[in-house]
Amino acid sequence: MNPRLAQLHPYPFQRLAALLADAAPPAGLPHISLAMGEPKHPAPQLVKDALCASLDGLSGYPATQGSPALRQACAGWAERRYGVKLDPAREVLPVNGSREALFALTQCLVDASGIEPPVVISPNPFYQIYEGAALLAGAEPYYLNCDAARRFQPDWDSVPESVWRRTQLVIVCSPGNPTGAVMNLADWKKLFALSDQYGFVIASDECYSEIHFGEPPLGGLSAARQLGRSLARLVMLTSLSKRSNVPGMRSGFVAGDAAILEKFLLYRTYHGSAMSLTVQAASIAAWNDEAHVESNRAAYAAKFDAALPLLSPALKVARPDAGFYLWTQVPGGDDVAFARALFAQQHVTVLPGSFLARDAHGGNPGRGYVRIALVAGQEECAAATQRIVEFCQTHPAATLA
Repeated sequence: MNPRLAQLHPYPFQRLAALLADAAPPAGLPHISLAMGEPKHPAPQLVKDALCASLDGLSGYPATQGSPALRQACAGWAERRYGVKLDPAREVLPVNGSREALFALTQCLVDASGIEPPVVISPNPFYQIYEGAALLAGAEPYYLNCDAARRFQPDWDSVPESVWRRTQLVIVCSPGNPTGAVMNLADWKKLFALSDQYGFVIASDECYSEIHFGEPPLGGLSAARQLGRSLARLVMLTSLSKRSNVPGMRSGFVAGDAAILEKFLLYRTYHGSAMSLTVQAASIAAWNDEAHVESNRAAYAAKFDAALPLLSPALKVARPDAGFYLWTQVPGGDDVAFARALFAQQHVTVLPGSFLARDAHGGNPGRGYVRIALVAGQEECAAATQRIVEFCQTHPAATLA
């Protein structure tokens, strides 16, 4: 077996299942899960129609690069959304969701043949694929704590010179999971300058970019263009999962540096990760339509509008910059105990923030927080919100410090 597998940590939901295994919630209360970031809104009818109309595609082998029509649809969306004109043949590559692509891209980019181990930098807390991809590629993860004092953004100045010299890849997530924080132009300018200085690649995970409540979040591609830069050493990853409520389709694309995508395409040709022609047809329909995205966005906004006034007397909650998560401090500061007791007393599941982070630089930046995913239907979210409020009112540490 690959010895690097032993370095992998249990996934947050494995840890959550173990935490709640022997809890006994009230039998009369139906379970409401706000722990997993899995969209629950219905898939758009136009996507279903496109899938059904393209079933003959199941009889053919798809090209790893995807069809010209799909690449053009992705490039067209990027131009409408970000104002960035991409070459569909060289700067766009369809992938089976951003999760698969993040892992594969890291394997493609990391060179572990040197004397010193390479470094992959990621935010902390983070999406655990970043860490697992780095470890299995033979790299050393380096975690940058993101806390409220810094707008939940990494402190790039805190990274030692010795770490920067070994850094081959920096992964950013904007809007962030779990914080919902968005990088601004000054954040991007700083990161681009460091990439120029040290030569690392930037992978920008932007899968939550279309769930926002005002101005659309700035993306890496548009930040580069606004700053008069090329797309060198920059790759953006996005997905239809959250945007279009089709996580089961496993469809997204990467875009950016043509030289990187050329090598990534070669890797993927051997990796066997081509997207089904049927899914490609449905993806084209999704990328070419914004009406369902606007409706989806409005549904999330309505849930935040309903939840925040109810929760605010009991928890320190605020609307995120974007995304569908509330990242909130808990009474008493023990996120694990809070999540377990909430489940045991109210049959509501949330995810302890410490499960999403690592101890680094003197602390775990997820400790004392929980992630609440407002992914269920509006009625379920409203019921869960009321139960959380009732729980906080009766919890022994109900008063926040």
